[in-house]
Amino acid sequence: MTEHPTSHEGRQPLAARSQERTRPRVQAPAAAAAAAAATPSGPPPQPRAGQVQPQVQAQAPAPDIAGTARREGDRLRFVGAATRRIARGIDLDEIVLGLCRATVPTFSDAILVYLRDPLPVGDERPVSPFVLRLRRTDRLRLSGEDADQAVGSALPVLDSQHEIAPAAELCEVRSGGALSEVLRGVRPVFGDSAAARAALPELLGDGRSVPLGHRAILAPLRGRRRVIGAAVFLRRPDRPAFEPNDLLVAAQLATHTALGIDKAVLYGREAYIADELQRTMLPDSLPQPTGVRLASRYLPAAETARVGGDWYDAIPLPGSRVALVVGDVMGHSMTCAAIMGQLRTTAQTLAGLDLPPQEVLHHLDEQAQRLGTDRMATCLYAVYDPVSHRITIANAGHPPPVLLHLGGRAEVLRVPPGAPIGVGGVDFEAVELDAPAGATLLLYTDGLVESRLRDVWTGIEQLRERLAATAQLTGPDHSPPLEALCDDVLDMLGPGDRDDDIALLAARFDGIAPSDVAYWFLEPEDAAPSRARRLARRALARWGMEELSDSVELLVSEVVTNAVRYAERPVTLRLLRTDVLRCEVGDDSPQLPRQRRARDTDEGGRGLFLVNRLARRWGATRLSTGKVVWFELPTRT
Repeated sequence: MTEHPTSHEGRQPLAARSQERTRPRVQAPAAAAAAAAATPSGPPPQPRAGQVQPQVQAQAPAPDIAGTARREGDRLRFVGAATRRIARGIDLDEIVLGLCRATVPTFSDAILVYLRDPLPVGDERPVSPFVLRLRRTDRLRLSGEDADQAVGSALPVLDSQHEIAPAAELCEVRSGGALSEVLRGVRPVFGDSAAARAALPELLGDGRSVPLGHRAILAPLRGRRRVIGAAVFLRRPDRPAFEPNDLLVAAQLATHTALGIDKAVLYGREAYIADELQRTMLPDSLPQPTGVRLASRYLPAAETARVGGDWYDAIPLPGSRVALVVGDVMGHSMTCAAIMGQLRTTAQTLAGLDLPPQEVLHHLDEQAQRLGTDRMATCLYAVYDPVSHRITIANAGHPPPVLLHLGGRAEVLRVPPGAPIGVGGVDFEAVELDAPAGATLLLYTDGLVESRLRDVWTGIEQLRERLAATAQLTGPDHSPPLEALCDDVLDMLGPGDRDDDIALLAARFDGIAPSDVAYWFLEPEDAAPSRARRLARRALARWGMEELSDSVELLVSEVVTNAVRYAERPVTLRLLRTDVLRCEVGDDSPQLPRQRRARDTDEGGRGLFLVNRLARRWGATRLSTGKVVWFELPTRT
């Protein structure tokens, strides 16, 4: 009798077996792959009519190929952005800072930049020995939980607080050493390479190391002619190591940085030379002539390289007069600064001839044309006479001066504008104006009153209002201090008002009182010296300075005797009493007296020797109408 068991171990119920027969078989992945491999190659079989073709999923590209392409695209974009950031820098510090900010933390976690000390400029021969100085360091700053998690992965050159440890400030590159060989090779190398393992301790200093593996890159910085430094890029151990293509990135960064540093050094040297050239051509200090007090200011443009041609000058003239000059060569370059120096020297020479202001501008115009057809400048030339309290002004296309009166009223002087120097074929006109005691004359260049934000006449009106407001603070009976007045005028400049350099010259007119002046005409005859002694004695008695009579009479007699010997027209004699006693003798002979040593048998030739021994100062100035010989004695009151 056949038995039908319902359940035994290892057997399935009948219903289950029937369901298994009807369930489609699913091939294992491994088996499917083997079957696919065993299937002969050829076109896939065509489906029969009414048969649904199974969907075959397209095979995706390999993940490593897509990731590599993405990383290469990221590298290209990073290099483009980093080089643009480096190229934006103008000076040395900006370029080095641009390298650090562009690479940390995008490319590395820390960077050290070493530069040659001193940096050679252009074709200069580098000094020996070859020394590298740590110029800048930068690193990824961590805080909070990030810092706590990164303690175990901090860079060996960082301390426990993730600050860059004090690496060697100076490193002398030994000829033939490991560091010298790496720098000579120019190409960046990984920190774990044989060359870098010996070079990095020499660069960083003893006792300092770098992360293991491809986590450091040493990149030489080579300029146009020589190696000028090195950069070290570092990554923490918890970050992916550098790849071989990162060496190309480091090479690009190092090349752009080195070329930028070369340009910055050349740019800085040229700007320094131009600035020094201009500053040395300006007066170191202003004279303090009798009857006038002077103050000046010079400000370069906001952009240091834009060296202009602004200048000012104060030149003492015979008769206690003083020439006040301010000018501006058009343009901004080292050439403009050089032209400014030539024009200033020419103006000083012409002032020494005591030419009228309009004649001085005429000769400056001729000089500018000799320097070139496109050499143009504006200039204002004024001569102040403290005795007559008058000022004569001639203008060549320059902004008009502003006169601040003692009571606080400020006025823009009406002077003929004239044409700029260098135009040629134009006449210049001079005007003579009152210069009352206590008034202040302000001469300036257009950089003070003109900018991108305002036109020149708006700026002149603002300057006039500023001077009037400053004078009101000191009251109607007192003039504002001259130095403080200049500072207050410059304070009116705004952030956008420094497009041009600025020259400022302020003159406070004190004048000489008529009671302190004695003036005579002497006929060129033998009796002139005795008459001069008598007139001088009376003037000294009137001033209460009889103790100077002997010295003054002796010196006046010698100078007048020399003038009468060569003069054909009346000789002038003038005494001025200020902080010193000044005597001036003028005649129509252009020949200047020269001091010489007289022999024992000579009857003359000792007059100037006595003047030189007894006078505090003395001199002779050639004029257009002759000459003036003067001397000064200290007053004893």
